[in-house]
Amino acid sequence: MRHQLSFACEGATLAASLDDAPGATGLLIVSGGNEIRSGAHRGMATLSQRIAEAGHPVFRFDRRGIGDSEGENAGYASSGPDIAAAIAAFRAAAPHVNRIVGFGNCDAASALLLHQPLPLGALILANPWTYEESEAETDEPALPPASAIRARYLARLRDPKSLLRLLKGEVDVRKLRRGLAALGKVKPPAAPDSLPARLDAAMAALACPATILLATGDRTAQAFAENCRWADIPVERLASASHSFAGADADWLAARILERLG
Repeated sequence: MRHQLSFACEGATLAASLDDAPGATGLLIVSGGNEIRSGAHRGMATLSQRIAEAGHPVFRFDRRGIGDSEGENAGYASSGPDIAAAIAAFRAAAPHVNRIVGFGNCDAASALLLHQPLPLGALILANPWTYEESEAETDEPALPPASAIRARYLARLRDPKSLLRLLKGEVDVRKLRRGLAALGKVKPPAAPDSLPARLDAAMAALACPATILLATGDRTAQAFAENCRWADIPVERLASASHSFAGADADWLAARILERLG
């Protein structure tokens, strides 16, 4: 059964949903970006129902300034108190739960890393966000990492149809030129205070088990794979470009989460 509830975080009232279930291991879903707790196309609400039907309680919430929650939206970088308050609210609403696994996609995965230590038994980190604010705010869409561009161009060079499109002028020359220019750039080493470096440090210092899930065709996942070093954390990959694991990919995501919940 699904319950709507609220809890306090630094003077603001936050909205949450609990899909109840008898299991002692629960799932905390942290929303990415400015997404409300139901997720894109209600994807997180559907996932919650599915996990609860398998016996595990699921808690979702809107962080401050998002959806039904009060307060100012200060972004994922300031969401540590929201996550900590949500964990406490989850335990209060489902006192039979003795282990909570945190799941986040995109910058929610990064938030779960950056705001450690948190009282969580394990982490599931999907397509972690590694772009700095200056990169995210540019008018140009983010390019894939050089390794992904190189692999794509090599595949197209082997495809007669792609070569024919190029000869016919059906290829976006501006986009092609931008991609080729990116291949020629030498990537500078990450600064110690860069987001990838801070994520690396957080992963190296983790006190709880974690799993990384990557959709290999997703640019955010590609950037993470190119820029971060996840040490001994196991990584599972899905051949998909869906950042949110939409459609049939939702089955794969639910299966991976259920494996970690035990």
